[in-house]
Amino acid sequence: MKISLKPEVRKALLLGAMCSISYLAVYFARNVLGAVTPKMIEDGGFTAEFIGGLSSLYFITYAIGQLINGIIGDKIKAKYMISLGLFLAGICNFILPLAKGNFLISHITYGLTGFFLSMIYGPMTKLVAENTEPIYATRCSIGYTFASFIGTPMAGVFAMFLAWQGVFNAGSAALIAMGLICFFAFTAMEKKGVLQYGKFDRTKEERKGGLKLLIRHRIIRFTLISAITGVIRTTVVFWLPTYFSQRLGYSTEKAAFLFTIASLLLSCCIFVAIFLYERLRYNMDLTMLIFFILSAISFIGAWCVKAKLLNAALITIAIFAADSAASLLWCRYCPGLRDTGMVSSATGFLDFISYVAAAISSVVFANAVGAIGWNNLVLVWTILAAAGIVSMIPLKKKQ
Repeated sequence: MKISLKPEVRKALLLGAMCSISYLAVYFARNVLGAVTPKMIEDGGFTAEFIGGLSSLYFITYAIGQLINGIIGDKIKAKYMISLGLFLAGICNFILPLAKGNFLISHITYGLTGFFLSMIYGPMTKLVAENTEPIYATRCSIGYTFASFIGTPMAGVFAMFLAWQGVFNAGSAALIAMGLICFFAFTAMEKKGVLQYGKFDRTKEERKGGLKLLIRHRIIRFTLISAITGVIRTTVVFWLPTYFSQRLGYSTEKAAFLFTIASLLLSCCIFVAIFLYERLRYNMDLTMLIFFILSAISFIGAWCVKAKLLNAALITIAIFAADSAASLLWCRYCPGLRDTGMVSSATGFLDFISYVAAAISSVVFANAVGAIGWNNLVLVWTILAAAGIVSMIPLKKKQ
């Protein structure tokens, strides 16, 4: 039986598939270093400090790149930004193993990898937002958000069977291939009229008031949300295996197993977020408020409960709820800015804030564990979730 789809649905499926596969390649490549670190150290040519320096440099250049490339993405066709970012990041990933531990070349190439990969997300969100109906834009965003979660275990699987150089080469091949595919596919879609640019460009007068326009769209509130969820979904998750081991007393093997289970559950948060959002009649503020309340309650539970397994479940639920709120930020709020003509700039800025907050909190939490202990650190996480609740409380409209 032949299934007939509406043109808008076909367009959304095609764009969503292209963006999801591209973003899967991005997250596969960006997780390669973490996945192969043990093998690199085992080979004797690298130290943990050297690799840690590469990782830190990557996140710095990625965060700064989000801010810069987000703005550029509103001025240049997404086709060029996405395809060039993927291709150049692939070249850098290929060069890194050839550098054989040379400090200067390794740091330059991996730093550039972070910058080139930051060329993808903002322009991609703009491309989807401007060429699909809002409901389909959200669906497409779900696709590449889910793909970002899958990229991490994929890198781990490749690391199980290949030498570390081979894993980098696999990431390089994926990026270069998707860069070329995106360029030619988007070009063909342009010729057929499937993709169009500039439909929501602002006038000269509107460009002068760009900041005011974003403020009217509550960019300040969502900047705070980006910072809060950036800390929880990045830094708290990073410390989760250590939390399981040190606070709950699990062995390193059991802590790693629990972390794997938690990671798989967290990857489903986007589907739960959208499900509740649609059940609440597309009320984003109420949906995010509910998730932050659940997150705060679960963090408090993790602070009070002594039973290890229940505590592990509560801390996972707390992070899951905060991640769900973050999912609506990236999958609904950012694409919803298409009428401003500043989707890429706003998305890049919010992602920049998210990573800066995560970077700062990572250093703070590392020192806080020894200074105030895990119990008090969980209270800090509770306060973060509570700040999310406050930020989503509706403001009274002026009479």
